[in-house]
This record gives sequence, C-alpha cells and structure tokens, in this order.
Amino acid sequence: MVKEWATVVRWHKGRALLRYGSSSGCGSCQTKAACGSYLLEKIGPESIHQLELEIAQPLQPGQKVEVGIPESSLLRSAMLVYLTPLLGLFLVAALFQFWTTDQLWTCLGGVGGGVAGFFIARKIAAYWDNLQAYQPVVLQIGLPPDSIKVLQQE
Repeated sequence: MVKEWATVVRWHKGRALLRYGSSSGCGSCQTKAACGSYLLEKIGPESIHQLELEIAQPLQPGQKVEVGIPESSLLRSAMLVYLTPLLGLFLVAALFQFWTTDQLWTCLGGVGGGVAGFFIARKIAAYWDNLQAYQPVVLQIGLPPDSIKVLQQE
C-alpha cells in the first residue's frame, strides 16, 4: 500500500477536500541525482496537490488524514499510461512497414498509433476511475488541531 499524509482543507456533508505534497525533506538527501521523486518535483508545475474523498466522519480544517492506494492498482495505472501508447506506436509502425516500404508513411503510422494508444489509455482509465480497487482509501485520521494543547512549565 502506498501511503501519504494529507491535510484537510474543508469537509462538507461527507466529502473532504485534502491537500498533499512532497515531504519537507525531499531534495535534502544525497541521492538527488538518482531520485525520481526529486526530479518529478523539479519538472512538475506544482508540488502541492488536492484530492476529494468521501469521509463520513466530520473533519476540521488542518486535521491530518493518511490516505493509501494499493500498489497493484498504481502499477497497473502506470503500465496503462506508458505501455498503451508505446504498443500502439510499435504495432501500427510495424503494420505500415509491412504494408509499404516508404519510411515517411511508417513514421507517420507510428506517430498515429502512439496517439491512438494514448486515447485508448484515456478510455480505459475513465472506466477504471469508477472501480473500487483504484480509489484511494482512508487509513488513519489524526486528532483535530484544536484538541492538542501545549502546557508550558515555569
């Protein structure tokens, strides 16, 4: 299970808007050059993301929630996103290579197959969006921020 802590932005009638991002230590370790998370954080437009989930328990803004998704679902999604366009590119390019000897048509067929694979992946992802196995689940709910009081000793 891949887990991430998120902060509640708002909760209304069983729907919670959660905000999560990269950890504060990301980028401070010695493996920056080989770390995929660090590189994606530098490339991506935002390091803060939002997620809306159904949570029956009333939550307060600022409260922490641990959210998880099964690793198998994450791997299947990654394979769908990366392999479907790649397979479309190779299969259609091979078909065009068999059909014609002109390299321009083979190249254009490969590009068209990659684009078609991308749209097929989008359709499959839209179908998978409704399946329970691909939905994030709430693993833990932290204490509300106002329930913790710090007493100072003199």
